[in-house]
Amino acid sequence: MTAAERARLLGQRGCVVWLTGLSGSGKSTLASALEAALVAAGRAAYVLDGDNLRHGLNADLGFSPAERAENVRRAGEVAALFADAGLIAITSFISPYRADRAAARAAVGTARFLEVFVDAPLEVCERRDPKQLYRRARAGEIEEFTGVSAPYEPPLEPALTLDTARLDAAECVARLLGLLDGGGFLTATAPPAD
Repeated sequence: MTAAERARLLGQRGCVVWLTGLSGSGKSTLASALEAALVAAGRAAYVLDGDNLRHGLNADLGFSPAERAENVRRAGEVAALFADAGLIAITSFISPYRADRAAARAAVGTARFLEVFVDAPLEVCERRDPKQLYRRARAGEIEEFTGVSAPYEPPLEPALTLDTARLDAAECVARLLGLLDGGGFLTATAPPAD
């Protein structure tokens, strides 16, 4: 089955919305909200995140730089398969290194990869801290924690930047839907070649 046939069948083009940012920036919240909005509109979408991949496919990985890179590599490969199937794959990963995100983009294909920087200042992320990870990192219980004792390399040219310290979830989802619509992913138009 070709990509054009899948697009006609599903009424959409497969792609990957890659949400990247610090822990606590709002990636998972936005991924779930975007998925809900797309499904409510009759679209085929699915969230891939650390929770659903690290409990299965990536259960053998820790959080060293090399293991983080492998986590992102595997996530990129799975997301590429979802996009090939015609789904809108929404990923929610810190994915702190530009090179790892570039590898995911290469696996998916540039034309179908929408890198979205979920941007919130470190102090906002620490205040939110839904899993108490920053507190534990500051106490020395977690080594190599992104933003505290390990680096985060923000995207240089994201398709979209969402400042979640200023924008609420509904506005962010509206902007994400606009990005998808503007890119032609919510139509059955034949996809461009990568």
